[in-house]
Amino acid sequence: MISFRHEVFFEVANHLSFTKASQVLNLSQPAISRHIKSLEEQYKTSLFERVGNAVKLTLPGNLLLDHLRQAKEVQIRLSYALSTHQDEYNAKGELRLGASTTVALYIIPEILSAFRQRYPNVRITLLNRNSENVLKALGNNEIDLGIIEGQTKTTSVSYRYFLSDEVIAVCSPKSELWYRESINLEELKNYPVALRERGSGTLDSVKAALAEVNMKIADLKNNISLGGTEALKNFLLVDNCLGFLPLRSVRKELASGTLKQVFIEGLHVQRQFYFIQRHGSESDPFGQAFVRFALQGHNNML
Repeated sequence: MISFRHEVFFEVANHLSFTKASQVLNLSQPAISRHIKSLEEQYKTSLFERVGNAVKLTLPGNLLLDHLRQAKEVQIRLSYALSTHQDEYNAKGELRLGASTTVALYIIPEILSAFRQRYPNVRITLLNRNSENVLKALGNNEIDLGIIEGQTKTTSVSYRYFLSDEVIAVCSPKSELWYRESINLEELKNYPVALRERGSGTLDSVKAALAEVNMKIADLKNNISLGGTEALKNFLLVDNCLGFLPLRSVRKELASGTLKQVFIEGLHVQRQFYFIQRHGSESDPFGQAFVRFALQGHNNML
């Protein structure tokens, strides 16, 4: 088992902050410093160096971090193997998930509920951020498995296709477009448009779809961007803007008549969701169990 001192080092190294590590571990900063000093005395080398108000890992510190990550993977797999030796139902451990907004709010809850019933002794946490920040959280070891929209050029991450989704244009009765069934691409440029924030997978999908018809975001009358699907949806309910939202997020509003889909001729916004893991951690048992669970029939409930 990894010692508590090594757990302290692991948190400081991942956050590059004694303050954040003390918050995560609920320890005082002097206690954090004592544990790090003890490890440095044990290994007879410095693990961190201060650069102004920040800290960075030394070469021995980076070496220790790499080996600790491998040790934690072994520890997780061993715990899983021992706890499931007689019955998968008894599996014990932790699953740290991160998901983009659409997935976290409209796709994953039902799957998580069914997964929890099969693995009642597994502690599950779900981080809800946009795709860009889920990717960062994976790189910072804040999560073990992520679900994001699209693929990036990040070479340290492995991708596995999950499912597809459609993004549609919607408006409320306050918009002039409420009385239109469809508009063409040239007309789209004449109406105010509200969009998601930078880093959002939804926004990236809209950009990609526009690029296919030789248009850019700059061609639209866009002067407001909102962080989060619900924030954008609630804004559209009370404003005259047109907005692009995942179909899954507005089904209730479309059914109740508080929002309406506006078809844009020649523009189709489709995006794909992927499971992401750090290279080398693909054998994480709980991450793999969740991926299998989501793919083997449970995504047909969506």
